[in-house]
Amino acid sequence: MNFSIMPKIELHCHLDGSVRPETIIDIAKRDGISIPSFNKEEIKEELIAPLDCESLDEYLKRFSIPNSVMQSNGNLKRISFELFEDAAKENVKYMEVRFAPLLHTRKGLSVEEIIQSVIEGMKEAEEHFDIKGNIILSCMRTMSVESAFEVVEKGKIFLGEGVAAIDLCASEEEGFCEKFIEPIALAREYGYRVTIHAGETGIGKNVLEAVEWLGAERIGHGVFIKDCVDAYNIVKEKQIVLEMCPTSNIQTKAVNQFSDHPIFNFHREGIKVTVNTDNRTVSDTTMTKECNLVCNEFTMSDEEYKQIYMNSVQASFANEETKEKLKKYLLDI
Repeated sequence: MNFSIMPKIELHCHLDGSVRPETIIDIAKRDGISIPSFNKEEIKEELIAPLDCESLDEYLKRFSIPNSVMQSNGNLKRISFELFEDAAKENVKYMEVRFAPLLHTRKGLSVEEIIQSVIEGMKEAEEHFDIKGNIILSCMRTMSVESAFEVVEKGKIFLGEGVAAIDLCASEEEGFCEKFIEPIALAREYGYRVTIHAGETGIGKNVLEAVEWLGAERIGHGVFIKDCVDAYNIVKEKQIVLEMCPTSNIQTKAVNQFSDHPIFNFHREGIKVTVNTDNRTVSDTTMTKECNLVCNEFTMSDEEYKQIYMNSVQASFANEETKEKLKKYLLDI
């Protein structure tokens, strides 16, 4: 199967992990921002996490350079536009991009300005390319509960105008869900959809709590439900969709090698899985690469790919009109 021409949907992609290296250099030169190198190959060395990363925390260190150039309206809009442009060029027809607004306030931007800029970049890309999108607002688990309330409150005016959902991300500790029950409950009340990073680093029980306590409709990663029967069962019974990111999971040591990845066992056991990049730059990947990886490692058939595509359509936070359009891309093959 030629995945470069196949329609694709991405539900788990981080804005700050998907910045073009040449854009970082260009902005840093123009704005006088200090970065380790102005040579593209050297800056890529700083941005791309190796496959033999020691942990998720080591992987997350790669985000400091991109965030240094994501502190103005124009830069945020440009980076958002370019990400959707890159995705559209490989036939991604719909993409949900997530980012943590509070990481972009260090030069005085308000949370509202930050969100607006990212939406503007997305909408401009929608006008130029055959792609639709939505934004997911991430709250940092390493920050206070009050900070999560702030994102929920300030983001709500953008619901239905480009923002679709709320997320919790960053370093994963056991039992993190309890701390954020109230802000996520408020988000649901306002109409945010809910996807939660959980079960990425060896704690399957976090997935169970994300579903039971936070009302997660989707789980980012969810690899470690394989080691927690209760989490596995609730995901399967409630048809909670897993946003799986194979290359990233190798880098963060969620799995040791591609052949150990549970994505295809989950799929064949009736759990709904989707294929995603997580971070295009940090993981040095694309949706085409990820689909090829899964296909080659697990001999995925055309029908199985179509099923995963349809899982992504159904699980997306798109409106019904967009979902119908996304289904038609598959029928036209």
